[in-house]
Amino acid sequence: MESLVSELYAIQAVKFGNFLLKSGISSPVYFDLRVIVSRPALMNQVSDLLWQTANNAGIQCSSVCGVPYTALPLATIICSSSGIPMLIRRKEAKGYGTKRMVEGTIIPGETCLIIEDVVTSGSSVLETAQVLRKEGLKVTDAVVLLDREQGGKALLEKEGIHLQSVLSLSRLLEILCNQGKLDFDMAEKVKTFIKTNTCAPVNEVINGSTKQLQQSNVKISYGARAELPVIHPIAAQLFKIMEKKQTNLCLAADVTNSKELLHLADSLGSEICVLKTHVDILNDFNADVFKELRAIANKHEFLIFEDRKFADIGNTVKHQYGGGVYKIALWSDFVNAHVVPGPGVVKGLKEVGQPLKRGCLLIAEMSSEGSLATGDYTKAAVKLAEEHTDFVIGFISSSNISGRSEFIHMTPGVQMQIGEDNLGQKYLSPEEVINRRASDVMIVGRGILSAKDCVEAARVYKKAGWEAYLNRLMTAKN
Repeated sequence: MESLVSELYAIQAVKFGNFLLKSGISSPVYFDLRVIVSRPALMNQVSDLLWQTANNAGIQCSSVCGVPYTALPLATIICSSSGIPMLIRRKEAKGYGTKRMVEGTIIPGETCLIIEDVVTSGSSVLETAQVLRKEGLKVTDAVVLLDREQGGKALLEKEGIHLQSVLSLSRLLEILCNQGKLDFDMAEKVKTFIKTNTCAPVNEVINGSTKQLQQSNVKISYGARAELPVIHPIAAQLFKIMEKKQTNLCLAADVTNSKELLHLADSLGSEICVLKTHVDILNDFNADVFKELRAIANKHEFLIFEDRKFADIGNTVKHQYGGGVYKIALWSDFVNAHVVPGPGVVKGLKEVGQPLKRGCLLIAEMSSEGSLATGDYTKAAVKLAEEHTDFVIGFISSSNISGRSEFIHMTPGVQMQIGEDNLGQKYLSPEEVINRRASDVMIVGRGILSAKDCVEAARVYKKAGWEAYLNRLMTAKN
């Protein structure tokens, strides 16, 4: 172990100083194990240690899968030397041929062992496990070269995955200090950083009940989430827009006149990340309106969300989405759907939307008083989304209900002051929605549309939403 640590330090696979991580947090330690791919002897040594660790733990498996990308060559060496079959998990499905997410011979019911280089929150291991499990494989164990000891092991345990590590960060620090390669002050700085930046679950009280969210999901930046390996292209595009424009504001343009719709889109486009439309309430609809709307969306860099709330059998929603007068799929980046009809509603929409690279939100919770979208209904929405991550990009919900960083949570009914109207619409503040409830996008309608100066009102909401997001990141960091 001492020789391994010494070699990793010598080739700068481990560095000490001040490094900006993908999450936006500054860290005194950084691991870049990709450099080992150019050192065959070290690759063989690491692969052998990973396989020894699996055997010492009594792990039984029928195949091995390395987390893309650094762990892929490690898994290849393990499989080649041990004679065990290998599976390759793709980061995204091919747009042609079999369009498979997992390459290799898959035998449902058999057990696959995951190999990883470094674990922090465990999200990469979990993402790979979810893809493998969707193929019918069992995933009960993972082996990692280095455990950063920031809570990933505990979080994976909750998902039924036992993590074994060749080396822990505390052991690595101890060896480097004994070898005189690391001074005491830096070692203590790293230990303090690890203690204050764990990814253990955090509790939030929402609507009087305690709910658990992964802190890693709460504190990771929009920009970092856009780079997640399993994220849907539409979700990634939205997160990038939000990060670039520093806005998590969606304008609910619930107007009945096309001219007014286009005026709002153009005048407020710079302040928003999404424009939510209701095409069926326009009293002067024509196809040219949405050609112009798409041009405005491209100009100001925002996405179009048609709030259609599909809720019928698959064959019907397929025609509602792709045909008819409105031809929604041609101009809307994503739509939403109720889960009451079951999987058929998603499958029907997906037949039309997936070839056009569109997305869908599932309505998991609603902001109206007395809504029945609670409890088992909400759980069913999350389950359905997890089964269709190639089309479902997230949820309409009053809070973060999934804890998964690749899903977008959009919350309606946002105004500066908490309250409700005389029709049972409950309103929440930007701080409540984005920071305390860890939602991603706030949907504002009347709070902007009824203002004397819509542009100024949008700017106020944009600023409030972004400050709430920054507060969330800071709170999670501390």
